[in-house]
Amino acid sequence: MADVTNLNRFRKQKARAQARQEADANAAKFGRTRAQRQREEAEAEKARQTLDAHRRDETP
Repeated sequence: MADVTNLNRFRKQKARAQARQEADANAAKFGRTRAQRQREEAEAEKARQTLDAHRRDETP
């Protein structure tokens, strides 16, 4: 006797694969990794702190 195949499962697998492929393409085109974002945020924060440390206070 032949095995029964669920066509919905294959349709959903195909849709997931297509969505994953589009996501990978968008990530390569636009995205940055989490580590890259965190490094850039840390560099910006350090630059901000350095600038604030060199600021002169104007006291009347």
